[in-house]
Amino acid sequence: MVFRVIPFWIGLIIIPAVLIFADRKALKMVDYGLLLTFVFFFIFAGNMARIDCVRSLFSFLLNKNTLLFSILSCQFISNVPSAILLSQFTGNYRALLPGVNIGGVGTLIASLASLITFREYVKHNPGKTFSYILKFTIVNFAFLMILTCAEMAATYIS
Repeated sequence: MVFRVIPFWIGLIIIPAVLIFADRKALKMVDYGLLLTFVFFFIFAGNMARIDCVRSLFSFLLNKNTLLFSILSCQFISNVPSAILLSQFTGNYRALLPGVNIGGVGTLIASLASLITFREYVKHNPGKTFSYILKFTIVNFAFLMILTCAEMAATYIS
């Protein structure tokens, strides 16, 4: 399915069917809310790419600075959907790939891993949500600044 040898709809039928018989508990343990959140990020990214004014704006911004714009976009729509969306507007993968990787730090939605961590933390530490978000944001934005500056320096040196 990843390499488009098998149509995705076959996997959508076969995988859940096999899990029903082989490991029913796995289907019960899935965080469907989080899964749907990520699906909607992809739908959002795909729909944005079809809007002419968005296409023009993204092309313009990516031509100005692919690295910075890709990092910024991840803060709002997560790094994987951002990579898929922005790859349609630039051929500068040398800047796009580090940009979406660096962009995975910052806001809670910058990476699916951050959302998973947050949900688990809240589940096991009720009442400490604000403290977690504050610490997470401070540490992540510090890393975001450090990584962005390091990548920009490396880009301009080479």
